[in-house]
Amino acid sequence: MLPWIQTLLAGMALMMSASTGLIAYGHAADRNTGYLSAALLAGALWGVLPTFAAYLALPPATQALLALALLAAATWASVQYLLHQIAASRTWIGRVLRLQVLAAPLSLLLAPPALANGAQRAWYALLSLELLLAIVRHLSVRRRRHKASANPTALQARELGIASGLLGAAAASLILTLAYSLSGFPSDPLSALFSFMTLCLPLALLGHGLLATLALAQARKTAEAQQDQLEQAMIERVAEVERSFGEMAEQKLEQVTERERKRIAADLHDDLGAKLLTIVHTSESDRISTLAREALEEMRLSVRGLTGKPVQLLDALGDWRAEVVSRLGQANILAEWKSPAEDIVHTLPARAYVQTTRIFREAVSNIIKHSGGTHCTISCNVQDGDFMVVIQDNGQGIPAELDGRLDRGHGMASMKSRAKQMHGQCLVESGPGWGTVIRLTIPL
Repeated sequence: MLPWIQTLLAGMALMMSASTGLIAYGHAADRNTGYLSAALLAGALWGVLPTFAAYLALPPATQALLALALLAAATWASVQYLLHQIAASRTWIGRVLRLQVLAAPLSLLLAPPALANGAQRAWYALLSLELLLAIVRHLSVRRRRHKASANPTALQARELGIASGLLGAAAASLILTLAYSLSGFPSDPLSALFSFMTLCLPLALLGHGLLATLALAQARKTAEAQQDQLEQAMIERVAEVERSFGEMAEQKLEQVTERERKRIAADLHDDLGAKLLTIVHTSESDRISTLAREALEEMRLSVRGLTGKPVQLLDALGDWRAEVVSRLGQANILAEWKSPAEDIVHTLPARAYVQTTRIFREAVSNIIKHSGGTHCTISCNVQDGDFMVVIQDNGQGIPAELDGRLDRGHGMASMKSRAKQMHGQCLVESGPGWGTVIRLTIPL
């Protein structure tokens, strides 16, 4: 091999050795890459050994000794790297390989000059065979696992293909080297190794170093994606906790509010209600007694709204019909009440019942005080999830001077405001001479 190619490969191996060494040092999960770094370093030193031997004028025996030691070290590191990658390494294998690093140069040093060449050939053959067996074992296990994988990715398949090509070329060079070492050709084994192994094996090691670097980059990309997912999940979790906390706070506030409503309702019923009832039964003035009775009814209505108990719509209709027909009858106004079918099962919240009751009372009071009519029709219906009420009288209607300003007269603003509080609406249609129509719509 040309010296400059040999030096270039050695330089690349040194740089890749430094890179993979840093990866192994900085990431506990990639400690196996340290073996690859050691193999690259030993291979780089082995590759430049002839150049330095010539520059330092080392004797051939010393050069052969150093070359065998570096080759044994490279074999130990390479075999350990290949077996660790497939989780097939054994403690005794590592010990034997480490022992070889010392035994190989020592045996060459102690061998008689006549046997030195044969010992060198034998060690080259043994080291080549060990590395060849490790490559075969590595590739067979990885291929078997790849086939058994449920969902192999394209990246994994591409990485396996590159590794197979690199290690296949290295295995071919090892087979040729093994043949040269075991043959009876008089060629120098060191020259044979330089001719084959210094090309294929360094390239295979460099390729694996590049794969390790790419794997680190891919792992970092995956880690960043997982970090983004984790941050997003954390944001969603925090938002969920905030929502849960808000719901808990609202529930707690509702519980406190509900207790306070019940306390106020109890106080009104027990204290104010008792006093008003006493006035009703003991007052000698009919007017005071009537006002006290009306105040007592309003208080009971307010207490019912404070207790928060929902009201069956059928029961509410019965209450409203009794009160409306009674009040209009006392004012000599004929009341015609039209109710929905008796099979409705809807309920009204307590506050909606109270507000609707007050709208009915305000409407009836307007009819009695201002309409001058003799007939009133009240139609109640449930349609498309809404409770609808139409109150129509045959009175004189709202005066023309209030046209466009209906909200300012006869308590219309109060009725519309109460309807709005229930997320409904209250519409008023009127004109001089044809009465007034009030349309109330409340969502159930």
